[in-house]
Amino acid sequence: MSDGPSESTVPSGANWRDLLRTTRRARRLARHMRREARRAMPWWRRALPTWRMMLGGLLTVLLVCITAFTALYVSVQVPGPNAAAVSQSNIYYYADGAELGRTGAVNRAAVPLSEISVDVQHAVVAAEDRTFYSNQGVDVRGILRGAWRTVTGKGLQGGSTITQQYVRSYYLTQEQTLRRKVREAVIAIKVNETQSKEAIMAGYLNTSYFGRNAYGVQAAAQAYYGVRASQLNVQQSAYLAALLKAPSIYDVSTATGANSAAAVARWNYVLDGMVELGYLSSGERATMAFPTPRAPRPTPGVSGQAGYLIDIARRYLVDSKIVDDATLASGGWHITTTFVKKNQDAMVEAVKKGLRQLPDTGKAKAIRVGAASVDPSTGKILAAYGGPGYATQPYNDAIRHDLQAGSTFKPFALAAVLEHHATTQDGRTITPNTRYDGTSRRCVQGLPRGLHYCPPNEDDRDYGRISLRSAMMKSVNAVYAQVGADAGLAGVRRAAIAAGLPSTTPDMSANPALALGVAAPSPLDMAEAYATFDNHGRRIATWSVQKLIRDNKSYDLPGHKDIRAFSRATADQVTSVLKGVVSAEGTGYVATGLGRPAAGKTGTTDSNRSAWFVGYTPQLTTSVAMFAEDPKSHVRLSLGTAAGISRVNGGSYPTRIWTAYMAAALKNLPVKDFQLVAPTETESPTTEPGTPPAPTVTQTPTPSPGPSTPTVVPSTPSPGPSTPTAIPSTPQPGPSAPTVVPSTPPPGPTQQPDETSTTPSSQEP
Repeated sequence: MSDGPSESTVPSGANWRDLLRTTRRARRLARHMRREARRAMPWWRRALPTWRMMLGGLLTVLLVCITAFTALYVSVQVPGPNAAAVSQSNIYYYADGAELGRTGAVNRAAVPLSEISVDVQHAVVAAEDRTFYSNQGVDVRGILRGAWRTVTGKGLQGGSTITQQYVRSYYLTQEQTLRRKVREAVIAIKVNETQSKEAIMAGYLNTSYFGRNAYGVQAAAQAYYGVRASQLNVQQSAYLAALLKAPSIYDVSTATGANSAAAVARWNYVLDGMVELGYLSSGERATMAFPTPRAPRPTPGVSGQAGYLIDIARRYLVDSKIVDDATLASGGWHITTTFVKKNQDAMVEAVKKGLRQLPDTGKAKAIRVGAASVDPSTGKILAAYGGPGYATQPYNDAIRHDLQAGSTFKPFALAAVLEHHATTQDGRTITPNTRYDGTSRRCVQGLPRGLHYCPPNEDDRDYGRISLRSAMMKSVNAVYAQVGADAGLAGVRRAAIAAGLPSTTPDMSANPALALGVAAPSPLDMAEAYATFDNHGRRIATWSVQKLIRDNKSYDLPGHKDIRAFSRATADQVTSVLKGVVSAEGTGYVATGLGRPAAGKTGTTDSNRSAWFVGYTPQLTTSVAMFAEDPKSHVRLSLGTAAGISRVNGGSYPTRIWTAYMAAALKNLPVKDFQLVAPTETESPTTEPGTPPAPTVTQTPTPSPGPSTPTVVPSTPSPGPSTPTAIPSTPQPGPSAPTVVPSTPPPGPTQQPDETSTTPSSQEP
């Protein structure tokens, strides 16, 4: 039997050709039959693609989509954050941490995830994206659904993941286009790959809008419940999470009818989701009641007195070169001030009460008050009153420099002569008991030749021979104009600067009228200067910010070194004299109603343009200035005219306001007396070891300086106010200036080279 194939089983060449022909005919026949079968079909069946066509098309589309997405993924980059997303408020706080106000276009305070309640995080996942911790940043079904609704004109479909919402608010815009939706998805995938879920959650919670002008969960917690984000409980967290879908609809404080019911239903949906995800037990869920939020309130901003306090704090930061204006304006700062809410509330109430006591003349709205209160032992500004409200009057009366100080300037003249043991024109050493001629219009002696100054007393009253102590109590101009000359024309200026007034204070040139208060310091400046007397001659520049934080970083603030401005004996003698003003015989007798040891000085200016009381107790120094101006034109008016009375003295309404404020601010604090030391014969007037003794100041007659030297020669009685008209310009240098003998340091308080003030403007130019 043969092992190979038989000839009959192996096709020959001819047989192969026949087989090939047969196969071809069979294929043609099969195609023909299919064509005939399709011809026999209805037309609509013939229009349908075959399965081969469908498969090929599907593969082609899939390949194109993959190629397009790859190109898109490569081309789309994660952009930087948009400006609105990173804008934050600057938040200012009272000394105790209570919020004072906010500045900035956006009410937002970004906080790290560690300072956001875990319940908030869980509630947001339950409300917005229950697969947040497992998805890749996108929900494909949600994307397709959203794209379809956008294409068909039905609006943007919700259902985006938390990551997509974060990308939209942080990197993109709210533009409702298909292009933005696609970019959002691509960026969300990239963000999910490069950032942790925790970082995405923190970014989302800090950028989302919750309604009530609150951007971010920290602002929302404050707006709806008055707490920090870390203090939110489960119920509150669920409500804030519910708001994210539609804040204006779900705010139950403003919603009515169906919207109110929808808000509660949405809150229930969030809680049920938390149970589903295991964040909350069914038992806990069953006990929870709806957490009604508080009524909407204006966003803490710069209205009312808050604006003035914020203005003071901002100026302190910028003027002290701690932060520049541009950096501060960029936002995100948490600024704790020195302002004490109890004191601030007391000051506002005292001013309101004082203004209510004015006669109702229809012009009383023109009357303004500027005030400031300082802790003399630390320099902290505790309270200030800047005007009727920052929103209506955005300039600050507590720090304005156009109010003449009047007789509140006299203590600087007294300090100048006491500090340097100056002598009278007849050679007597000046003390508080030194007697002067108090005759009204008595011409000042010892002025440079060509200067004549004969100021009237209030109401042109004569006092005869009177001690400096009594002359301060009764505010005798004739006496203290002479004291200013005995101190040396520049001596009063130097004493005022040493106490704390800026050297740039308007009209504070060395002239015969300076001792009577032609200069225009601010109420805050005067509080600082009198605090120096209160602090036994040691000056501490006032300050208003005690903590500065940004991005969880605490910034260093400058120290607050005290400077020896006057010897303790000088300062305590000034206090002793000013105590007499606050007595039954003094012009500040109204302040005796405080019922505590107090010292101070009243002041009233020419034409009754301003009235002052600046005073202190051992624990607190406060300055109050009252003036009048037209609310529209801001033209200064007479206080008496505005009040409908003949004259407003410093001892009237300003002292009443001071007394009411001090009584409230010092309530429950122990009553303290001043610890005053008596001067000794051997006490040196120098302020620190190594300071040369002060010279004896004499006035040397000199030739007339010519017509450029100002001359004050009143020809008619003053209409009543206690402060004479200011010398129009500073006396010319040269032979007309007082001569200091011998070649020793000039009179006036001195500072050691290492005792540089923290406020550059308070130094001599």
